[in-house]
Amino acid sequence: MKTVRDFNVKNKRVLVRCDFNVPLSDQGEILDDFRIRQTLPTIEYLIRKGARVVLISHLGRPAGKVVESLSLKPVAERLEELLGQKICLLENLRFNPGEKGNDESFAEELAGKGDIYINDAFGACHRAHASIVGVPKYLPSGIGLLLEKEIKVLTKLIKKPKRPMIAIIGGAKVETKVKLIDRISEIADLILIGGLIQKEIKEKNIKLENPKKIIEPVDETGGGLDIGPETVKLFKEKIASAKTIFFNGTLGMVEKKEFARGTEEILKAMAGAKCFSVVGGGDMIQVITRLNLIDKFNHVSTGGGAMLAFLSGEKLPGLEALK
Repeated sequence: MKTVRDFNVKNKRVLVRCDFNVPLSDQGEILDDFRIRQTLPTIEYLIRKGARVVLISHLGRPAGKVVESLSLKPVAERLEELLGQKICLLENLRFNPGEKGNDESFAEELAGKGDIYINDAFGACHRAHASIVGVPKYLPSGIGLLLEKEIKVLTKLIKKPKRPMIAIIGGAKVETKVKLIDRISEIADLILIGGLIQKEIKEKNIKLENPKKIIEPVDETGGGLDIGPETVKLFKEKIASAKTIFFNGTLGMVEKKEFARGTEEILKAMAGAKCFSVVGGGDMIQVITRLNLIDKFNHVSTGGGAMLAFLSGEKLPGLEALK
């Protein structure tokens, strides 16, 4: 796979697929610009090298229609603040039904806006959408600096973790996590799971491949909406001895402050541990930002579903399209 560094981009139009799918307030203000800031190194590199940069992204789920509240205008404004210059950002790709439908003519139309295509949207690489898998058919293509970093860190996590390695798996949808738990349990020494996953495993009588490596919550608060104090204590004890920790998915309903304590306590313990630490999952970024801990981890992934798919051993359409 080529990277952005493998191209002579001077005076070339470089079409960069970014992941600017950021949370917005009801007033259309960006609540967390983490994903925007993570793509800056690629954009700044291209500007330095004399490229004419054209940025593309999706935002939310407008279902193939123009939804004003999901316009990328606030993202363009934030980018211009961060870069100190005007940029070319096309409007939300998902306003066109051809994006999700991987429509050939839409992919060709997008490709017509560039001479080179760079994918820097790790968070969207598990989607077989026009801007992800269609455009590379028409243009010389490669990966951006963020996507390169994501692949390197997550590959290291799977292939060469320092031991003991602990994985902490939260979230609610057990069907999206079982494959990950089974795959990670082949590598990790212990897997700590959240209460909602524990509940679903029991209710659906799911058989895990390495049950002896699983550590379940021993108490809960809010009727299962967060892990309890004894579980926090137990999980912290395990974290203290780890050399590698991977944490995906929150351990409670973090959008409500009273059910965010478990996740917050575990993140703080991780941040203070002497280990290689990787964190990911959509809701997690907002919690980490709120706690001002972004710089305390070795890597905070921009991917939710893409991270799960990559670590579960699935082939990501976005990466396959670039091979």
